[in-house]
Amino acid sequence: MAVHRSLPLPAPGDLIRGFADRNALEQFLRQQFPAAALIDAGLSPVPGGRKAAELVLRRLDPVAYNRNRNFLHGAVSQLSPYVRHGLLGLAELKDWLISQKRPWRDQEKFISELAWREFWQRVWQQRGDQIWQDIELLKTGHLPESYNPALPIDVLNGETGLACIDAFQQQLVSTGWLHNHARMWLASYLVHWRRISWQAGAHWFLQHLIDADPASNNLSWQWVASCFSSKPYIFNRENLEKYAGNKFCDSCPAASNCLFDASYEELQKKLFLTNNVLDDQSQLQPPLPTFGFESATTSKSQSAPKSTFKFKNPLLWIHAEGLGPANPVWQAWPQAPALFVFNTARLEAEGIGLKRVGFVFESLLEVPVVLRNGDPAAEILEFAARCGCDGVVTQTPQDPYLQKIITALGQHLEVEQLAVDPFVVLETPYLLRRFTRFWKQAQPLLQQQFSS
Repeated sequence: MAVHRSLPLPAPGDLIRGFADRNALEQFLRQQFPAAALIDAGLSPVPGGRKAAELVLRRLDPVAYNRNRNFLHGAVSQLSPYVRHGLLGLAELKDWLISQKRPWRDQEKFISELAWREFWQRVWQQRGDQIWQDIELLKTGHLPESYNPALPIDVLNGETGLACIDAFQQQLVSTGWLHNHARMWLASYLVHWRRISWQAGAHWFLQHLIDADPASNNLSWQWVASCFSSKPYIFNRENLEKYAGNKFCDSCPAASNCLFDASYEELQKKLFLTNNVLDDQSQLQPPLPTFGFESATTSKSQSAPKSTFKFKNPLLWIHAEGLGPANPVWQAWPQAPALFVFNTARLEAEGIGLKRVGFVFESLLEVPVVLRNGDPAAEILEFAARCGCDGVVTQTPQDPYLQKIITALGQHLEVEQLAVDPFVVLETPYLLRRFTRFWKQAQPLLQQQFSS
């Protein structure tokens, strides 16, 4: 769905939108966000925007994904950055997959990975900022206070002497993306071998990953740590070589004395203070979902949302969960002025790198939205006055931080929230704890849609 509208006349403080090329964009962002430029150098090689997402989508092969997704060079979708930022939604992707008319068995694994994201989002909705705290007791036998709250310097610099771990660090900071298996291995190494708190690792990922989503990120780290799973996740050298080949081990200076070269039972005894022997971890599904989404056509299950407030001239507030034209506010108010605000103070406080900022900025260049920098609530109110708006319409956010902004705005202007189409509709009154229970309810409903 294309969005056609004109932008308001420029005003002092509006961020520029026209760039000769990506190098010019990067130079501008370095000047505008100097703290982010210190976190990591350059933009991600993964471009932002809906158009780029559609190019990636065309390469999606659910059959190959099902066959070799766990291998580092397997047929993963690489769509996660685009779905995370709402450039297209899970419901749209589901409808696109249905339109391909493939058998359910050929797509079930990919659909289940989308369901992982849906599950994480629902847990976040239930728990809010509590996803930064241990949801359950650790199953490692170690006390939470025994984990170091800071990342080691050798890990941050990619100088551990372990070829695999250093390669994962390098890819993380240089590209802003990692394969799911690499994320799990890196998280497992930090939490279990180096005894670093999962919160420190989760924050590190959020700084660099362009698909960084607090729900999928934090809850996956908790899955690895064992405070949101039945056992800690560990790996051994055999598992690494199975899914990564010999590319790391053959060149590793520590290959002859590898930390991971042991059976799971031996590692269990070495790392943990429990007597439970871990199952073969190589058979476990990765906890981090691979995300994807559909093409530019409007989802057939999606209809234009109806406004409940009688606004005559609303302001559309676009936030980081809904950067693309799939955001329902575009359909409800196709001619209303739109605004996105970069909160530099918060970006600096959280240490967000240039790759994340750049991906968001680049995505916004494809939609007609005014870009500002500052306190979001204040900027939104000022923009509303500038455009003579009588209310604010925004996509319903998951992030509690964004909800706080809505609360602040509500003291001055009416705010209407429009929800994106659901991936699956089911009752979840119970406290979500395990994906298997969620999938047991969701799978037959989704399969029915593919069969109808």
